[in-house]
Amino acid sequence: MTSSADFRRTLSSDLARAVVRMVNDNGLGPGDALDSVKVLAARFDVAVPTMREALRRLEGLGVLEFRHGSGIYVGANAGRRVLANPLSPRPNQGQLIELLEARRRIEPPIAALAAQVQDAVGLAWMEESLARARQQIAERDDALWLTNLDFHRAVAATGGNGVLAEVLDSIVLIHADAQREILRLHGDAVEDYDEHARLAAAVREGHPADAERAAAGHLEHVATIVRARS
Repeated sequence: MTSSADFRRTLSSDLARAVVRMVNDNGLGPGDALDSVKVLAARFDVAVPTMREALRRLEGLGVLEFRHGSGIYVGANAGRRVLANPLSPRPNQGQLIELLEARRRIEPPIAALAAQVQDAVGLAWMEESLARARQQIAERDDALWLTNLDFHRAVAATGGNGVLAEVLDSIVLIHADAQREILRLHGDAVEDYDEHARLAAAVREGHPADAERAAAGHLEHVATIVRARS
């Protein structure tokens, strides 16, 4: 027998999917405004609290954004096909190694694809993040770890396959704190940068095999250091 709680969850899920369809059907993109909760509730013929629950679920996924005093807007993740779990727990030390092992198996082929495709937007992002990292190392900027994540995301974007780029995003962004811990354990920002620079050069110069080796070697080196220092 279906409980009232199960029914509410099902209704909330159905409403969330209906809102996503509405956003897509109307050609809305990140930053575009939606109707108020009250208007949406009337449109879908549900109670306001039920509508709000469905919208909050989409907010948690980054599909919608609630702006206090302004309204509801389409979020940055509205067009994504791969979404990470925003409630996933912070990984322990063993899971840090698993995270690096997963990346070591996923990223080298993506780097090879990047060297083949050389998407212009991805290349520009890759070069910009590399330059920003160099400056942050000189300035001892604590935000370096975020820039390093951007570099790996940019390499994936350079491959021109949006799904692969989103898969990598879902790994590195949802475990951003873990990536920060990995960089701390690594301890040598200059060495890390040099490995990134070699990977970027292989991508830039269109050498897929070199790019794949550079990515695999970089991640294996980081994993070895993290194992030794964890």
